[in-house]
Amino acid sequence: MPTPTTATSASAPDAAPTATPPSALSPSRASDFKTCPLLYRLRAIDRIPEPTTPAQVKGTLVHSVLERLYDLEAYDRTTTAAVALLEPEWSRLKTDEHGLTDLFDDPAAETAWLSEARRLVEAYFDVEDPTRLAPADRERLVEVTVADDVPLRGFIDRVDVAPTGQVRVVDYKTGKAPGPAFQAQALFQLKFYALVLWRLNGVVPAMLRLLYLKDRQVIDYAPTEDELRGVERTVVALWRAITTAAAAGDFPPRKNPLCNWCAHQTRCPEFGGTPPPYPLPTAVPGA
Repeated sequence: MPTPTTATSASAPDAAPTATPPSALSPSRASDFKTCPLLYRLRAIDRIPEPTTPAQVKGTLVHSVLERLYDLEAYDRTTTAAVALLEPEWSRLKTDEHGLTDLFDDPAAETAWLSEARRLVEAYFDVEDPTRLAPADRERLVEVTVADDVPLRGFIDRVDVAPTGQVRVVDYKTGKAPGPAFQAQALFQLKFYALVLWRLNGVVPAMLRLLYLKDRQVIDYAPTEDELRGVERTVVALWRAITTAAAAGDFPPRKNPLCNWCAHQTRCPEFGGTPPPYPLPTAVPGA
């Protein structure tokens, strides 16, 4: 469960990007729509900026360090080398991304935050041995159109390909592993990517791997072709629902356990707020 936004969050930019109609479905946006259609609209169509939290940026930093780690020769991928990448990567992120220089008001808080990131990087070495791996892709953008012309898109943390041709899809998580009741939701993202890779290459990934660094847990899952066909039916149905809602401008709120962490409560009728005017043209019923 994410932590509520705190006073240390960086302020979002004042000007929102131009609203855009739905163009493709990613795992994150699919999850948003299933959780709350209004949340999907505000993020994917209105594109209203949200505050950046230290927890989110910590995840970005750790992902970046683990990506850079595999730029090194296998024998150089040590804990010491990975930790040494933290400061340079944090400096690069602060230079490249808006608002991160204001993320912390207190230097001591930033130091403590970097220590937490260091512990997550160190924990990675307890769940995998990077000296024995040769990833085929890192932070790979994947795009494909599946049944009924549904466009899918996303970034995969890591793709491993064995000499035998078997594919493993790996995702790094900086939070705690979910309980059994929530594992299906956590695996949806990787099943989505498995579907995309299958449709791109004709090979069903042999393994989906979630690495939870905070509590050093690994969840491995072997998908089947029939299961990925089911995922395809799910995303096709979601895309139909999204495009129908976009044409009508109808994205109702849906109260759920994640509402307490939502940045859009002031725009949500469930909390007494009012959504901004729908920014796209709508179809005339019966036309």
